Parts: sequence; structure tokens; C-alpha cells
Amino acid sequence: MSAEQLAAVFNAGIREFTRLTPQIWGPAGQSLIAQLRLRPGDAVLDVCSGAGASALPAAAAVGPDGLVHAVDLADDLLEEGRLVASDRALHNLDFVRADATEWEPPSTVPDAGYDALACSYGVFFLPHVDQSVNRLVQLLRPGGKVGVTVWRRGALTDLRRAYTDVLARHLPGAAPSGADPSPLSRFDTADALTDWLTGFGAHTVEVTELSNLLPATPQLVWDLVLGGALRAPLLGCDDAVVEKVRLDLLALLTERDVETIDATTLIGTAVLDR
Repeated sequence: MSAEQLAAVFNAGIREFTRLTPQIWGPAGQSLIAQLRLRPGDAVLDVCSGAGASALPAAAAVGPDGLVHAVDLADDLLEEGRLVASDRALHNLDFVRADATEWEPPSTVPDAGYDALACSYGVFFLPHVDQSVNRLVQLLRPGGKVGVTVWRRGALTDLRRAYTDVLARHLPGAAPSGADPSPLSRFDTADALTDWLTGFGAHTVEVTELSNLLPATPQLVWDLVLGGALRAPLLGCDDAVVEKVRLDLLALLTERDVETIDATTLIGTAVLDR
């Protein structure tokens, strides 16, 4: 998918995306910021920020003397983040619609660069992922920190496989965009993520695993489909087709005895050598 198509998919799924925050995006974002060990006064760039699962706790961590720039292309997710930030009086947090691969720090960022870069469940959507991340880490000061969250190998596999099989029945030829983002296989284990972060000139790499095994309720299953990139093949489909996909997906998961959704996540942080 292009950046514009991806933004359209996530904007369409704002309701379901937001419903997933307490179970998935929020815990991972909080854990990422805790592992980055931000300090009061830090300047943070949060890319692929969505509604702010990691940007909001980052803003609380750096305090009023710090700043956080949360960058994403999905307007509706950004607006959701702005509303939450406003409710929490987090005036040091700006949600900005922009392409992360072209982001240039505004004058409010210290000349030396950002203190930290965060990206929660987003690096596998960046085009030319290594090139894009390498450009972003150049925006950090010497000794700056980088942190990401990614799905651990095997996470969501049962759901993705069943969804792909159901799409083949109702939408033959429809690519399950985002069902298995190809770059993810390069850093979906602790060792692979460590090696990947080290490749950007990082040291003191820390990778932890956030176990997240959730009951496969009909609500959670369908929110995971509609609240993220899995929604893409359904855009433009009439309601009757979408409902058939939903019912067949739930039936197939029951047939396969899938009672748990594995949303286990890897949290990787590192300090740059430069």
C-alpha cells in the first residue's frame, strides 16, 4: 500500500483502532517509553504515532520542559490523540500530519537533535524500512536513543491465516494487505531485532518481550481486522460482503479451536554510538 492508502485504511478504522488501545496499543506504548528511560526536558520524535499510544506517555515523561512531536499521515488518529492530550493538559505534545520519511525538525528542537526516536507498531509500514529508519536516526543527537515495538514471531498468525482463507472465498484475488508485512520477518525475534538495531550504529541494545494473550472474543477479532491494515481489502466493499467475511471468520476461528489471540510484542531500545 502507498502511504495515502495506508492513511485511508487507518482513518476508516478509527473506532476499532481506539477500542484496541487499552488491550494492545496502550500497554505496548507505555512499556516502550518506560524502556527508553526518558528524562525531564528531553525532545522526542514519535513516528507512525497513530493516536499517541507512545507519544502520550512520552509527553508525561519529559514534562513541561520537554517536547514530543507525534507524526503520522492518518488525520483521524491524530485528532483522537489531540483530544486526549488536551484532556490531559499535555501542552508539550504536538500531533502533526506529515510523512515521517520527509520529516525535518522545527526550530523548537535543539540544534544537536532529538534525544529519542520512538516508533510503536510502525516501522514495518515505512517504505524502504532500513533507509527510512537510518534517515530518522540521523535526526538524533549523539548518544540519542531509539525505540520500537514490533510483533513477535507468531503473533496474530492464527487470525491472519483464517482471515486470508476467508477473503479467498469472498474476495478472490484481493491481496490481504498488511496481513503479513514483509519487513517484519527481519526483526520479529529478540536476536533479529537486536541485530537490526545494532546495524544503525547502536549499542546497549535492550529487547524485552511483552506477553499479551487475549481471549478471542468476536469483538476483539473484528476490531483487529477493522482497526488496522487488515481492513484494506474490505475498503469499498458493500456491507453485505463485509458481514459475510465477519461471520465466516468467526466461524472458521471456532472451527480451528482458536480461543486466544497472541498479541505478544517485542520492545527494542538502543543507544546510538555516534
